[in-house]
Amino acid sequence: MRVLLLGSGGYLGRYVAEHLLADPAVQLTALGRGDDADVRFDLSNGSPGALTRFLNAVHPGVVINCAGATRGGARELTRHNTVAVATVCESLRRSGCGARLVQIGCSSEYGPSQPGSSTAEDAVPRPGGPYGVSKLAATELVLGSGLDAVVLRVFSPVGPGTPAGSPLGRLAEAMRRAMQSGDSELKLSGLGVQRDFVDVRDVARAVHAASLSAAQGVVNIGTGRAVRLREAASVLARVAGFGGTLHEVDVPPGRNPLHPGVHIPAPAHAPGHAPAPTPHAPGHAPGHGPGPGEHGGATAYPYPDGCGSWQQADVRTARDRLGWRSRIPLEESLADIWMEAACRI
Repeated sequence: MRVLLLGSGGYLGRYVAEHLLADPAVQLTALGRGDDADVRFDLSNGSPGALTRFLNAVHPGVVINCAGATRGGARELTRHNTVAVATVCESLRRSGCGARLVQIGCSSEYGPSQPGSSTAEDAVPRPGGPYGVSKLAATELVLGSGLDAVVLRVFSPVGPGTPAGSPLGRLAEAMRRAMQSGDSELKLSGLGVQRDFVDVRDVARAVHAASLSAAQGVVNIGTGRAVRLREAASVLARVAGFGGTLHEVDVPPGRNPLHPGVHIPAPAHAPGHAPAPTPHAPGHAPGHGPGPGEHGGATAYPYPDGCGSWQQADVRTARDRLGWRSRIPLEESLADIWMEAACRI
């Protein structure tokens, strides 16, 4: 099976590439902005004609799009997350190669949900910020393209490679600094939010399964269990061997909700996205643009994805149509996050 992977250098893209390369039945061509890509191509600026010519040359059976952006203004997000997907869809239509499209969407497209509920694919999307809006527009383009296509709405990915600026990455960094300085108390805030954390390696397996399946439309990728950030912080403290006290404080206006009492830089990208010096970050999944408090204003949400205090996936479609379910427990994902934070100088 010939597979063309777009956004191969990003957080999710790297693990998707690694997983596919382990399958001897897959012939992978990686397209991205970095030097590690087989072919350098910036999807946000590339023309449909150029991509069509490449599709005709490679003639893939599957195209996987992990490219996108997480921060910037509405104009930048639209260009990187929506217009770029329009380019992919148009190129596939022009090429006539008949490739199946696997588009990586995100749970931010749903927006806030009712606490205690599980969000199914037929929920009416109400994204809580420009990032979710731009990703939802991309999903609508894919669904209306007439292509053989599936959109994986990935919930909150965690695990090795989690960006240091993401909420869980910042928790690990705060803990590392506290242990390094000998602090016996770690002050944190915004820990009441609950999210469906799914390991990035499980997400890569889901992408592979979607590539081989006949599923179309939208498929949620998550664990089906919301975990309070406070619980994740406690698990992280345990795997890190932090013997101090986690003290939760209120969020003062205009401050980052995960401010630990020491300076932690505001996130440059949200969970599931790779760091980039520009607004474009190939390889992404759920998140939001600028983190709360990043511009000095009041915090609108306790977690930077525009989804309020609760989000949990209904994962029955992934189980029934992809034969997929998550395998890696959150404790293992957090242990991997901690190992990387602990090695950071």
